[in-house]
Formats: sequence, C-alpha cells, structure tokens
Amino acid sequence: MILVDPPSVPWRDRLWSHLASDASFEELHAFAARVGLPPRGFDRDHYDLPAEWYDEAVAAGAVEVSSRELVWRLRTAGLRRPRSADRG
Repeated sequence: MILVDPPSVPWRDRLWSHLASDASFEELHAFAARVGLPPRGFDRDHYDLPAEWYDEAVAAGAVEVSSRELVWRLRTAGLRRPRSADRG
C-alpha cells in the first residue's frame, strides 16, 4: 500500500510530505513514476513529496497516514532504512 504523511517538513521555502510503500520499493517506484516524481526525490526508503503534489498523490491512491504511522509501517514491513550512524 502506498502511504503519504501530511506536508509538515519545512525545507527550501516549502513544506514536504513523505511517500512510502509498506509492501515493496518496486511498488513505491512505480507509483512515484506514475504521478511524475523524479527519481532524485527518493531518499533511502521514501520519496520527498512537495506539498503542492499531496492532493495528486492522494487522488492517485496514496493512503493518508500520520508521520508516526508511516515510519511504524515501514519498520513493520522491514523496509525502514535509517541513516547510517557515521552520517551524523
């Protein structure tokens, strides 16, 4: 299932959401391509989604969840890829 959390992360004068899959990275990459997200938006285990794209992602089938639930579902599915300790 494709998941999206609310646009609440500020960066570069925008708010951002996270788009993830609790099934597979293949499902996530296919969904991202379908809605037009560039591959450079992928970050370890999710895509960074600008707030302006949030409604489009939901209309395309992404399920709205809290940020906490999104991370929990990634961990439960074994798809969470945390930053390495050496990156700080």
